[in-house]
Order: sequence, then structure tokens, then C-alpha cells
Amino acid sequence: MAAQHTLSEALKTIRKARGLSQEAFSDVSSRTYMSTLERNLKSPTLNKLAELCEVMEVHPLTLLTLAYAGSNTRNADQLLMLVRQELEAVIGQGSTP
Repeated sequence: MAAQHTLSEALKTIRKARGLSQEAFSDVSSRTYMSTLERNLKSPTLNKLAELCEVMEVHPLTLLTLAYAGSNTRNADQLLMLVRQELEAVIGQGSTP
């Protein structure tokens, strides 16, 4: 599934929806770094993504869902259903009840 938004757009969308400035992330990154992320000049590591999401008070999957599904809730529902099916297939293969 191709991303409907970029991660940078999703990050900026959530940051603004939460009423946060780039400076609000100063405990986990610099304003310059936030700017480079939002301009799609750099990509965060998974750990950095988790830290940024903690500041925005959203789960990292919320950010990724917005990046992949865009603002269309039907796309988000389809994506989340696919993720659930894939998780069940992976977990079901190697787990014992």
C-alpha cells in the first residue's frame, strides 16, 4: 500500500493539530531537526519516532496510519484491518495457545 501522505506531512499535521510548536520538542530534538523532518529532508529512526510521538501524545501507529492512509477514515479502516490480519497470520504461525 503506497503512502497517501508522507511521514513528514503526517508529523506536521499531528503537531499542528495538537497545537505544538517545533520548539515544544526541545526535550527530544532541536527545532532545526524538526524542521528537516517536516520538510522531508531526513527520516527519523524508530526510537526517535517514538520520542516525537510521546511529545505529541499519540501512538506511533497513529502517525504511520496517517502517513499511509491520509485523512480518509475509510482508508485508515482498511489499513488497520490489513495490519490486524497480517499480525494474526504472523503470530498464529509461531505461537502455541
